This record gives sequence, structure tokens and C-alpha cells, in this order.
Amino acid sequence: MPLVSTRDMFKKAYTGGYAIGAFNVNDMEILQGIVDAAKEEKAPLILQVSAGARKYARHEYLIKLVEAALLTADLPIALHLDHGEDFEVCKACVDGGFSSVMIDGSRFPLEENIAITKKVVEYAHAKNVTVEAELGKLAVNRRRGQGRREGCHIYRSRGSREIC
Repeated sequence: MPLVSTRDMFKKAYTGGYAIGAFNVNDMEILQGIVDAAKEEKAPLILQVSAGARKYARHEYLIKLVEAALLTADLPIALHLDHGEDFEVCKACVDGGFSSVMIDGSRFPLEENIAITKKVVEYAHAKNVTVEAELGKLAVNRRRGQGRREGCHIYRSRGSREIC
């Protein structure tokens, strides 16, 4: 079974009243465990790859591991880039076989973030790849001493604004 679109996957889940697990993978053992559990439950799943995993395990190796999972599991599986830092990373994943990408431009001012997101959306949608975007800024982990309360916000006031 080939990779599936998260768009189709979410439609079926919404209609069927169930959730879909999304799991970060960065090596063969983790991937095998996730896929084996999903097979046991006959559950669709989203395999997520972070920027760190792409650096650690390399894009080409991760793709081949996911291709092996597709051969051994008769399940709907989506491959998703988690928190892509810029257009180039998202483009590499779209071109490299991912069925979904997330652009995380939250470190940029809102207008710049929107511009980058639009660029990713236009590129990805032309290749039938879905896009998730981090348009706001989320609170950071204060236990680790990162960030300040006054610097954390979400763009709720612009939540109804059409972005893409």
C-alpha cells in the first residue's frame, strides 16, 4: 500500500469517530514497534520525522525504512515532516516522498511566517502533499528555564483571518 494523504485519513477518522496516532520515528527499532502495534490494532498511523531525526538518521534512510513498513503492513500510513524549519526543508521532504509536511515559522514575525507558509502550501499542494503550519507562538518549557511569560502568545485575535 502506498503512503496516504493525511487529508483523506482525517476525513475517514472524523466520519468514523476515531483518532489517529502520530509517532515520531528516528530508527528502525522504533519504526518496527510502532508499525507492529498499529498492525495489531488494525489502526492507521502517521509516522512523523523531526528535523533532528533527518539529521541523525538521514532522509534517505528514513524513507527506505518507511518503504519497508509499507511492504509489511496493510495499513493506511502517512509520512509527515514534524516542525520543518524553512521552505527548503519542507521542499526536500515533499520532493523526497513525504505525504505531509509541517512548516514551523513561529520564530518569525507573523507576516513573514504567513509568507513562508503560503510558499510551502503552494509548492506542496501542487504535488498533492498536505501542509500543517505553526502560525502562532506557543509557550516554552519554563521548567527548563526557557522563555519568559510576557514573550509567549498565540495569535488568537487573528484566528479567523484567511491565511492560505
